Amino acid sequence: MSVHTSRPIALRLLGTGAYLPAQQVPAETFDRRWGKPAGWTLRHTGVATRHYAGADEPATAMGERAARAALEAAQLQAHEVDCVISACSLMEQAIPCSAALLHARLGLQGSGIPAFDINATCLSFIAALDLAACAIAAGRYRRVLIVSSEIASVGLNPDDADTAPLFGDGAAAVVVGADTGDSGSQLLAARLETYSEGIDHCRVRAGGTRLRLEHGVEALRAGSQFEMHGRATYRLAAAKLPGFLQRLLAQAGVELAQLQRIVPHQASAKALRHLRVALGLAPDALIEIIGDHGNQMAASIPSALHQAIHSGRIVRGDLIGLVGSGAGLAFGGAVLRY
Repeated sequence: MSVHTSRPIALRLLGTGAYLPAQQVPAETFDRRWGKPAGWTLRHTGVATRHYAGADEPATAMGERAARAALEAAQLQAHEVDCVISACSLMEQAIPCSAALLHARLGLQGSGIPAFDINATCLSFIAALDLAACAIAAGRYRRVLIVSSEIASVGLNPDDADTAPLFGDGAAAVVVGADTGDSGSQLLAARLETYSEGIDHCRVRAGGTRLRLEHGVEALRAGSQFEMHGRATYRLAAAKLPGFLQRLLAQAGVELAQLQRIVPHQASAKALRHLRVALGLAPDALIEIIGDHGNQMAASIPSALHQAIHSGRIVRGDLIGLVGSGAGLAFGGAVLRY
């Protein structure tokens, strides 16, 4: 697989925002459900609490909250962006796309501002950031709003102790634009790799054209639940991730030690521990929010990024890495100067 050093794109993160639904579900809920000793779920998953959206709170409503926060941070109105991208694993409905629904919630009817979805499962935000940066560099857009809003809780198997307590709902948004000043904000590299030998490791079979009503309600119900083969996923990730990271850093022309912070997909507490040990990272170098968010799928990376910026752990001028994995099996990452 060839690797070349990317030409940096002058790109600035103008504003970020995040939103969590009000309902909190502590780990003890699962202990009681399964008759486990107190503390079992927390030890098993590393997730103390996660948030679930209510039945009357659709994903685009959460996305709107995050988007408006990001726009406020960027000191922009919704009509001042040139494109709206919904970067999610799950659609709110089959058609129209989630971005169109979000477009309407933001009051952009009649504006003609383009809106479309990008789905690279848990890597959707990285894919959207990459494509938005390329479009900005080409002069197609000046400012792009990227929104990742996920309701993972609707597809969980309540009897699966490996996955049910791991996930949480939430939304995050980022406004990006060309860096027209001399601050040095840049996207140095972005990279995606797919290894389709892992297509059956993580999946939700329903929701598309594969399972249909004529297959029966029970087939649709079963197919709507998230399935994960954890050991197979881990083995493939362990084999492919180190090489992926080497290629990403080579593409950016930087060394791992130069990164001030790494913002990973919050796949699981175990995965984050393995990543920290494998890379030899200092405890504060890795941004972790899984303990009080859970795995928010595509919203994980932008949520962690927002929290790190909001708390001051990432400041202007920092060189940061984004990295994660997604169903497929896929790996994605970006290196940027904030």
